[in-house]
Amino acid sequence: MYKTILVPVENRETDQTILEHIRPLARLTHAKLMLVHVADGWAARNYEELKLQESEEMKHDREYLANLEQELQEEGFEVSSVLAMGEPSTEIIKLARAEPVELIAMSTHGHRFISDLLYGSTADKVRHQVDVPVLLLKVKN
Repeated sequence: MYKTILVPVENRETDQTILEHIRPLARLTHAKLMLVHVADGWAARNYEELKLQESEEMKHDREYLANLEQELQEEGFEVSSVLAMGEPSTEIIKLARAEPVELIAMSTHGHRFISDLLYGSTADKVRHQVDVPVLLLKVKN
């Protein structure tokens, strides 16, 4: 069924919403987990083009991913992680197209009013532009 599940994380406590839900599914299907965090600050968005050094934010994001990957591995999951840089929806879509994933599991925060109306949400952009199922869970408040 699912061999690899792509799990976008945001480096926030709210990541536990999707991780709590996806653990039993990954165990049941023996799926690998591929974590992705998209650093989207100015330095991350211009990293390659301007040949910049990693910002503190990017270093913190890389450390967060490594710790989360280790935690899940200690629980018995096969896990890999990717720190992407740029626009979150674009980078998640690129990764989903480039890697053999059968499911994208991500949390959503609901509406952010004007910004969602003007630009759309990350979850909406992802679900409309990938060819694999997308599981969306609203963040617990």
